[in-house]
Amino acid sequence: MGLLTGKIGIVFGVANKRSIAWAIAQAWSREGATLAFTYQGERLKENVEELAGTFGPETLILPCDVTRDEDIAAVFAQAGAKFGRLDLLLHSVAFAPREALEGDFLNTSRDAFKVAHDVSAYSLIALARAAVPLMTNGGSIVAMSYYGAEKVIPHYNVMGVAKAALEASTRYLAYSVGPKKIRVNCISAGPMNTLAARGIAGFGDMLKHYEAHAPLKRNVLPDELGATGAFLASDGAAAITGQVLYVDAGYQIMGM
Repeated sequence: MGLLTGKIGIVFGVANKRSIAWAIAQAWSREGATLAFTYQGERLKENVEELAGTFGPETLILPCDVTRDEDIAAVFAQAGAKFGRLDLLLHSVAFAPREALEGDFLNTSRDAFKVAHDVSAYSLIALARAAVPLMTNGGSIVAMSYYGAEKVIPHYNVMGVAKAALEASTRYLAYSVGPKKIRVNCISAGPMNTLAARGIAGFGDMLKHYEAHAPLKRNVLPDELGATGAFLASDGAAAITGQVLYVDAGYQIMGM
């Protein structure tokens, strides 16, 4: 019997097989959870359908642009109709315009700042607000962050500021929904070769730097992020909320 047997979850943020969201979804499924998935735009629909379809033809797969409240409402209405409740939510969603991840942070435009914060941080609040009424037995909400929320990472720019907002939102949400026995946590993952990461200038150098300087002298593996996601979703983490867990081979502890 798995850690998540009988749990029902919904996953936001799978783009392809390299997505951190996919690694965590696989771990949740292995531990017994029943999952629904969303995709952002027609460009990603086929990828998500192919991956999520491996969990069975009855898997619920829905479109959702997290900047549209009507999309969010439709997703949770359909999830509620199919399952009657939810126990788990994975938020692995982030975006900033490419030009904001290449130039000088000083030149971040007002629009780029708005978009990065809307998609990458406010969406956690919007999704949680829609999920909470379905989490009638309590639940676990897990979001994905990165060290650039805490320290300056060259070229991460406005995304680092948005991730800082995400982490603060995690703490305030944890306080808000705690009385309903719902927990909210972040995983701060080391750099991974994902679709989103490839939009960051100098990403290859970042991977090499982590490998050279992290205490474990390597980068994190997808399965390790999956295992952490499964732990945070499980009853083993029943007293953990509002936290940022670093899964980065120890890089975060280093001063130099």
